[in-house]
Amino acid sequence: MRVLNLRSFNILLISTLFLFASCKTSYYQATVSNKQMLAIDNSIAEDSSIRNYIEPYKVQLDVAMNRVIGLAPENMIHNRNLPETNLSNFFIDALLAIGKKIDPEVSFSLATKDGIRSSIKEGDVTVRTIFELMPFENYVTILELKGSDVMTLANFIAKSNGQPVGNVKIKIKDKQLVDFRINDQPIDPNKTYKLVTYDFVANGGDHVEGLSNPIQLHTSTERVREALISHIEELTKSGKKVEAKLDGRVEIIK
Repeated sequence: MRVLNLRSFNILLISTLFLFASCKTSYYQATVSNKQMLAIDNSIAEDSSIRNYIEPYKVQLDVAMNRVIGLAPENMIHNRNLPETNLSNFFIDALLAIGKKIDPEVSFSLATKDGIRSSIKEGDVTVRTIFELMPFENYVTILELKGSDVMTLANFIAKSNGQPVGNVKIKIKDKQLVDFRINDQPIDPNKTYKLVTYDFVANGGDHVEGLSNPIQLHTSTERVREALISHIEELTKSGKKVEAKLDGRVEIIK
């Protein structure tokens, strides 16, 4: 069987997966034997019958994915090597706001540098932008943690040289924790704290430490991606833009 134009097919395939995939975060270990590399490039002629069959669906998907939901006044560059970026601050502050809507007692938010997958370019922010930023089927999750577990988490953040955090200030030197505060207060080991993150992280993804023994764990029915789209739409309705600044919440001491 011949194959249609590769770029068109890829766009359609990715868009379809984004829109219709609905399973929760899962881990699959595939075993492949008899591996064979097949080159799929412009040397393969386009099959017009397949293209014509897919085209109406592609048009509908493009309309949905290209819908403008906000405006970014400047580039927000993805860089997983930096402990803090305007992109990670925007994402994690949005997640904090989303978590507080679900549970007003949420006091801080956490993501991982590897969990944010693309930049937001200056200009229109579309549904596609957010699908590229968060391509995973992750659900908003809230954990209630003991103060001692929060400190374990803080040490993990220091050991990994910083992660995206909201309503937190952390100081790190030589990947060792110097200071960690939530809402500008030191951690009380006798208190509990509510954290909003997503189910991948809550279930041990990216090897995050300190989350394996929560007092309570609530995984909402809302995906991070859809919640983020709604959050940006609300920003736009209130006259705000998709932006964030560096504020030194993650400080690496030289």
